[in-house]
Amino acid sequence: MTETKELNTVKINLSLNLEEEILALKKKLNAVILAHYYQESEIQDLADFIGDSLELSRKAASTDADVIVFAGVHFMAETAKILNPTKKVLVPDLNAGCSLAEGCPAPLFKQFRELHPDHIVISYINCSAAVKALSDIICTSSNAMKIVEQIPKEQKIIFAPDKNLGKYIIKKTGRDMLLWDGSCIVHETFSDRKIIKLKMEHPNALLIAHPECEEVILSKADFIGSTSALLKFTNESDSNEFIVATEEGIIHQMKKKSPGKNFIPAPPDANCACNECPYMKLNTMEKLYLCMLEGKPELILDEDIRIKALVPIQRMLNMS
Repeated sequence: MTETKELNTVKINLSLNLEEEILALKKKLNAVILAHYYQESEIQDLADFIGDSLELSRKAASTDADVIVFAGVHFMAETAKILNPTKKVLVPDLNAGCSLAEGCPAPLFKQFRELHPDHIVISYINCSAAVKALSDIICTSSNAMKIVEQIPKEQKIIFAPDKNLGKYIIKKTGRDMLLWDGSCIVHETFSDRKIIKLKMEHPNALLIAHPECEEVILSKADFIGSTSALLKFTNESDSNEFIVATEEGIIHQMKKKSPGKNFIPAPPDANCACNECPYMKLNTMEKLYLCMLEGKPELILDEDIRIKALVPIQRMLNMS
């Protein structure tokens, strides 16, 4: 008997070669598959483009595909839809959210902004379309400092929603920014004590960290950068061993680009898989197949919000 399993009320024949089926559906739909570095390795391996938020935004803006399949989290798919209003944007799981986006509800952020009318708002891309619509400029961890440095020094700035990235930018640029009190559940979980122990066990390993990490981790890092910057650094570095303080999905690409090097995921404080983003990992090969087969879940945006959110995203792309 052929084995099957239930997923979203649809039975999947487990004898199917999901990779072959997904690639066939991609051709049939004239679709492009975009995947973030934090996705499962098997999804990364069949994606057309893999990248961080900035790279994927650029790919979404330039694609000529009819359908965009976004293997990432909700705000990323929203960005793709903002940039491509006439294209269908599919996501494997609509529940793949983001702690940063969820920690910055648009109604509360609107009130916060109205309390500081003399400030412009630079929002990290890890926020909802509704918050983007309330912002003046969007940034990513790749271009945040570059964008802040283009703002006149006398202009007051609100930076949202990531306080850790904001503190890092303040330290690097000297700007006095007003920060929204938000953080990433993954990047705040790394254990300082356990990383020190790892450094003692691997004295030649370099600690590399994403700027969403807390200052106690960043202060010990040998290199700090966006996901793509971390990947580039490990590929170009003469070092052969790295402790990686970001979501461990990126290690798959690091190993592919530098197969002779050793990559150690930074440990969380608890005995858990907290260095894996639970939202990113909601996406699976089975869900990716089903969303392409059924044409849903589809990302739908209110047109008024989309138009307002497009302006700060375009500013980001122009300033980058």
